[in-house]
Amino acid sequence: MKLYRFLTAEDDSAFCHKVSEALSKGWSLYGDPTYAFDAQHGVMRCGQAVTKEISGDYSPDMKLGQQ
Repeated sequence: MKLYRFLTAEDDSAFCHKVSEALSKGWSLYGDPTYAFDAQHGVMRCGQAVTKEISGDYSPDMKLGQQ
């Protein structure tokens, strides 16, 4: 089955590390990254979808970050 996650964070190196960590754990990029201005905090925010194939069935109790 295929898992899906959408990673988000402020547009800084921590976001790049978050995506790099997911890739190192077998997740794959899905689509293009997105950017939006967070007017409340005055910063740009990034988002990147990632997917991963795993065996077994989906459960809403899964901790996707630990997969």
